[in-house]
Amino acid sequence: MKILFTGGGSGGHFYPIIAVAQAVITRAKERKILLPSLHYMAPSKYNPRALFDNDIEFLSVPAGKVRRYFSLLNITDAFKTAYGCIIALIKMYSLYPDVVFGKGGYASFPTLFAAKLLHIPVIIHESDSKPGRVNLWAAKFARKIAISYPDAADHFKKTPPDRIAHTGNPVRSDIIIPLSNGAHDFLKLEQTTPTVLILGGSQGSQNINDVILAALPELLNRYQIIHQTGRANIEEIKSTTEIILKDHPYAHRYHPMDYLNDLTLRMSAGVAEIIVSRAGSTIFEIAAWGIPSIIIPLPHSISHDQTSNAFSYGRTGAATVVQENNLSAHIIIGEIDRIHNNPTIQQSMKDQARAFARLDSSTLIADVLIDIALEHEH
Repeated sequence: MKILFTGGGSGGHFYPIIAVAQAVITRAKERKILLPSLHYMAPSKYNPRALFDNDIEFLSVPAGKVRRYFSLLNITDAFKTAYGCIIALIKMYSLYPDVVFGKGGYASFPTLFAAKLLHIPVIIHESDSKPGRVNLWAAKFARKIAISYPDAADHFKKTPPDRIAHTGNPVRSDIIIPLSNGAHDFLKLEQTTPTVLILGGSQGSQNINDVILAALPELLNRYQIIHQTGRANIEEIKSTTEIILKDHPYAHRYHPMDYLNDLTLRMSAGVAEIIVSRAGSTIFEIAAWGIPSIIIPLPHSISHDQTSNAFSYGRTGAATVVQENNLSAHIIIGEIDRIHNNPTIQQSMKDQARAFARLDSSTLIADVLIDIALEHEH
């Protein structure tokens, strides 16, 4: 049995693939069937260690990006995509997987195109509340469509409802369960001071960083802050906070980190009372942890999906949404205080977050992949 994954270009596509791959192996063992061989076809490995650790073979296929604005690169990338389709067709014919799992995005187009031509069953997963163009196209021939947000189903208008399943977004088993035992010592935190976790995405967020720095002198009087800044920003933030917190009595409560590895992330989630975050795939990790959150989506001009994702999640009552054009130190301080000072609001947000999370997402998708692969084998 061979299962081929495709997608990439961002962690929001790549890490759910890893989560599903892990679940496929787990379910194959539980169902007492031969372990499938797993393969990943994309322009880059994104995280080579994750592929190696999960025994996933990488197949390189180029893909051009289609930008939503005029650029000469759109012309050259069209040729790159065409070339990628040819390479994908050759490599897929040689491999001939039993099923293809696509996460969408420009990186998945050549692979899905090859699967369509070779009549290989396809399952797609849409992470956003407004599907991307590749997944809208692939929905026309996909056997099953998994969606993270219920709202996404409205965009697959010509797809029979029985082919669409609300599975939620797969979250890696490595981080799905927070760790509180020993977390305060590990992170060098005070035991009795409430903790706020700031997540700006893997690259960090300059705007969020600037607002947090402006709010720090007041926030640190009441909270301790774990701040994931992004690798490119850490030195500047450290030098800035040395100045603005020079005489602050609680300067030690601020903990900037360039990147949170899996253990640090789980420990941070284990102690966090409130999370401030962008509106990418991190929403599903926050929901799985059951932590109240303040979601700050990227502006629509930069990301067409984060605003709709944020409001889709916010409507459940699990989070409050602050748009970037309204973002200020005063607003952030006010929202953190509002949630912290009202146990009823806090508990309601926790309950709604857990209700939104689908902790069985990876398993649901893995079972369908295995079923279709077994059917295709015969």
